Amino acid sequence: VDLASKGIRVNAVNPGVVITELQKRGYDFNVSRFRAINTNMMANSGMSDQSYATFLERSKTVTHPLSSSLNRCCTAREVADLCAFLASSKASYITGECIAIDGSRQNLGAR
Repeated sequence: VDLASKGIRVNAVNPGVVITELQKRGYDFNVSRFRAINTNMMANSGMSDQSYATFLERSKTVTHPLSSSLNRCCTAREVADLCAFLASSKASYITGECIAIDGSRQNLGAR
């Protein structure tokens, strides 16, 4: 709020399950210094296609109510569109918010 007069607003985007390749490929540990310290984490940590499909299915049927209704999970484009909106002048009165784009997951509690 202190910097709002300078056009600076701060908001957070809190996505739920978003369909990307991240879970399938795992993390890239190409930094040699990090590699030397964490050699046990260097194996491919990604999910198999079957594991990822099971993960998405559970997200649709158990943990994300909107995913169940729509029979799909969130897309990266939907998250990007929210970020673009928040950065636009159309959201000039929004600041200090943490906006969930999680298919109502936060309303369920632990599952």
